[in-house]
Amino acid sequence: MTDALVFPAPVVLWSQPEDQRAGKPLLVLLHGYGANEQDLLSLADLLPGEFAVASVRAPLAMGPGFTWFPLTASVDYSLDGVKRASAYVLDWIDTIKAGHPSVTLLGFSMGMAMATTLLRQRPTDFAAVVGLSGFVVDADGDPAFRDDELDGSVPLFWGRDQQDPVITPDKIDYTMAWVRQHVKLTKVLYTGMWHGINQQEIGHVSEFLTHEVLKK
Repeated sequence: MTDALVFPAPVVLWSQPEDQRAGKPLLVLLHGYGANEQDLLSLADLLPGEFAVASVRAPLAMGPGFTWFPLTASVDYSLDGVKRASAYVLDWIDTIKAGHPSVTLLGFSMGMAMATTLLRQRPTDFAAVVGLSGFVVDADGDPAFRDDELDGSVPLFWGRDQQDPVITPDKIDYTMAWVRQHVKLTKVLYTGMWHGINQQEIGHVSEFLTHEVLKK
């Protein structure tokens, strides 16, 4: 059975009706574990209005929400599961990207793992990546992750709180080593945000998107 049969058709919420988003840079939002496509869409009103913003629901039901793949500490986790989820999103992006001059990814928590995975699988497809309180998965040399093709030119914003109680130190260490080697990094630390997003961070993300995507 193919993944297309296993996973449901993508559920996507847009910030604008279809007739208002053609030709605009696309910003794809990828939510965290146990959330849904509504979780991040409110950010669209706080980000530059030049973007057409799409928030995608993860394919696997998890409690009242959804997940992209099982938690990395669970017995059900596998890199193949991460790759199935990324293929799910990439297939959807492929159906709509022709209508947009660029595609940028924004992921929160596990959504950052997804966003960076998409970049690693398609190193030339994305204008920029925003990662909020998240991490990069350890690909263990899997050839589907084309890290060698990432030469440090793709801008990546990584915002987090050092007191984040959710993202474990091993994930932070791996992510730190990866971003320093493979992307053009903007890294900002916030105090008192914990595992979340605050207004100051969204202001910084807006500045990043304006400078790195809209003005290019």
